[in-house]
Amino acid sequence: MNGAALVAIAATIGNFLQGWDNATIAGAIVYIKKDLNLGTTVEGLVVAMSLIGATAITTCSGPISDWLGRRPMLILSSVLYFVSGLVMLWSPNVYVLCIARLLDGFGVGLAVTLVPLYISETAPSEIRGRLNTLPQFTGSGGMFLAYCMVFGMSLLASPSWRLMLGVLSIPALLYFAFAVFFLPESPRWLVSKGKMLEAKQVLQRLRGREDVSGEMALLVEGLGIGGETSIEEYIIGPGDELADGEEPTDEKDKIRLYGPEEGLSWVAKPITGQSSLALVSRQGSLANQSVPLMDPLVTLFGSVHEKLPESGSMRSTLFPTFGSMFSTAEHHVKHDHWDEESLQREGEDHASDIAGADSDDNLHSPLISRQTTSMEKDMAAPPSHGSILSMRRHSSLMQGSGEAVGSTGIGGGWQLAWKWTEREGEDGKKEGGFKRIYLHQEGVPGSRRGSLVSVPGYDVPEEGEYIQAAALVSQPALYSKELMDQHPVGPAMVHPSETASKGPSWAALLEAGVKRALLVGVGIQILQQFSGINGVLYYTPQILEHAGVEVLFSNLGISSESASFLISAFTTFLMLPCIGVAMKLMDVTGRRKLLLTTIPVLIVSLIILVISETLQLISPVLKAGISTACVIIYFCCFVAAYGPIPNILCAEIFPTKVRGICIAICAMAYWICDIIVTYTLPVMLSSIGLAGAFGVYAVVCFISWVFVFLRVPETKGMPLEVITEFFAVGARQATKAD
Repeated sequence: MNGAALVAIAATIGNFLQGWDNATIAGAIVYIKKDLNLGTTVEGLVVAMSLIGATAITTCSGPISDWLGRRPMLILSSVLYFVSGLVMLWSPNVYVLCIARLLDGFGVGLAVTLVPLYISETAPSEIRGRLNTLPQFTGSGGMFLAYCMVFGMSLLASPSWRLMLGVLSIPALLYFAFAVFFLPESPRWLVSKGKMLEAKQVLQRLRGREDVSGEMALLVEGLGIGGETSIEEYIIGPGDELADGEEPTDEKDKIRLYGPEEGLSWVAKPITGQSSLALVSRQGSLANQSVPLMDPLVTLFGSVHEKLPESGSMRSTLFPTFGSMFSTAEHHVKHDHWDEESLQREGEDHASDIAGADSDDNLHSPLISRQTTSMEKDMAAPPSHGSILSMRRHSSLMQGSGEAVGSTGIGGGWQLAWKWTEREGEDGKKEGGFKRIYLHQEGVPGSRRGSLVSVPGYDVPEEGEYIQAAALVSQPALYSKELMDQHPVGPAMVHPSETASKGPSWAALLEAGVKRALLVGVGIQILQQFSGINGVLYYTPQILEHAGVEVLFSNLGISSESASFLISAFTTFLMLPCIGVAMKLMDVTGRRKLLLTTIPVLIVSLIILVISETLQLISPVLKAGISTACVIIYFCCFVAAYGPIPNILCAEIFPTKVRGICIAICAMAYWICDIIVTYTLPVMLSSIGLAGAFGVYAVVCFISWVFVFLRVPETKGMPLEVITEFFAVGARQATKAD
């Protein structure tokens, strides 16, 4: 098991505690209201206090996690869980109990908000969905064990609700130990603060390999927000097509692409006269554009996940083993370190530098290192350390062995590269344009004809092998306009710590891509809550008792309360294999398809439940059986998709610098709606009955399906930085269309 998976499992103990708390309060409230003589309003308040606490802490958890880091907030969550468990164990009255529930809500809010974010920032993109389904699995596991405990205690002559709630402190201690001694800080957060050396060490631990320069480069590029991004298409061939010393700009139709590692460069031939929206121009991807109100983002993302044909020299992923595209040249990798502390120690002589060991002073940008461009041929090379950095003369995404370098791909078949184009300015001096490129192979089959490889509209020589790739082209995150105005030699880069000092900007929330992502995130969280899941979870015992489950167990001598707890334990147990299937499918079938498949099942189960409640002709036993089956089906389908996916999406679709703020906004919507649903469900049950309540939830589920179909894109397997880039592109396309 790799490091990222172990870290994800340890982090999700916080969600285990959330599930445990949900189940114990659902069982304990039955005895609390008897012991403390609570009315319906106060009963709802006791349950809702944790939700109020979660909502309150969420308002500041995002910005604070962007400031202090993800790991300290998870440690704080474990402490709050532990303290709240002790206070609930002691609670002499309802007032102290409410305070304890408030503290518990603080812990729940931090865990639910930040664990998916933490996992998304540490997991490889290929298994990010699977690992981010773990919170749902551990949460349901916590509910199952808690219901088993509550059922066992309900068989006692005098069940103790204080003990039920106070047991929470025991697993909270385990959570604290893992958070303090095992969990690393998020590498993306470390990069955002300019702590490159520490980020590199964390990545090496998470990925289980030494060379992580490609992913480090990706994390740095993720610091950018906004900027103009264009979609281009290239025919890409072996870098040695251009002779050594020949500049790609000598031929107008060829450019050189550089990777994050030393080795071969790529030669790319831009394709002109094609649609600017290259990723949605393939056959079949335009079909959804004819659907009224369909967000262009959905089509844009969907085009990436179309099955790519394998024909001729084309492959299903970008840059596979290309044979003649490899060089036998010796591979030199200089492991340089570029950390914020190095800015304060320039000019100092360190023994570690002499020994060649890693230190803050010899870390360059993970993006690029010193080489010579045509602008520098007649000039003395500028210092390699500092803000002026230039590209390698030869860099590539592949090594000479013919095997893909593990650190070069950035996930999901995407590759990171840069291009440097030089031109003469009005003053006769050469100047350049530095662009970052995310590359993905296009699904247009190439065919061989004699010595030519034919791509629709273009014929290129078949000296090596060629692919057609789509490219998201934009300005690098650290290539500022101020540096461009200084006309630096080569592509100048600002240090990440300089951008980190500015902190997250609320103005960034007004960027078109961020606003569109917030619409998706907030919308799906609101609809998820109004589908009624948390209200049903908190009040499952009462719902099942109201449905008449005591009839099923009356012959066994089990009371209606104990029977409802047993049914709840059985229901949560059935959730676990359903979530296991979801974990398997999350990165295969995808988030969007799972939602579109399972939400109709939710609707049907709710409708059947409504019908069984309204018909008076069926026997009590049959009615109880149908109600129980519908609740179980509802739970199992919900936890397989609609439960985990909103949190997964919200942890994926926002840029690094504002991810904490945006997730906090989405989480606030989640908790506010959760409070409304939980507090109003008892009133709905007493006024319009079980059938009316579930009828309302069925309508919301239908609205949810429509929202997912029209607005929610597929993000499986895509790097976080590419996802945010797509939102920026799609938002601008939608604006132009309007």
